[in-house]
Amino acid sequence: MPIFVDTSAWYALLDKTDSDHESAVKFKDSLNHSMTTTNYVADEIITLVKARLGYSNAVEIGRKLWNETITTLIRVSSSDEEKAWEIFVKYRDKGFSFTDCTSFAVMERFGITEAFAFDEHFDQYEKIIRFPKY
Repeated sequence: MPIFVDTSAWYALLDKTDSDHESAVKFKDSLNHSMTTTNYVADEIITLVKARLGYSNAVEIGRKLWNETITTLIRVSSSDEEKAWEIFVKYRDKGFSFTDCTSFAVMERFGITEAFAFDEHFDQYEKIIRFPKY
């Protein structure tokens, strides 16, 4: 079963000054699962990297994501978006972004229960086990 990779993990892997960089690299290097992510997460990480680490770094990670050389890229479907909206509305007491909710919906569709993330929202959604553990 693959592990879902969130924007927070991609960023921690890329930015050597990020406080979670060392943990991210150590966890990724220990993985014996394939990694998967969504086109929504790809959008977030490319945009974030461009803003913080520059255009060329954004192009580099973008190519790796779109070419699926580092992960399997799942496209969020319209039914995933509908499920995400249900999650977004139901959990109004949480700080979930809509992208978080699409990630949860895709994970449910594929039966993925583990996420590589530093985002606390992945702890708050009860159907997911977040790694790495602190």
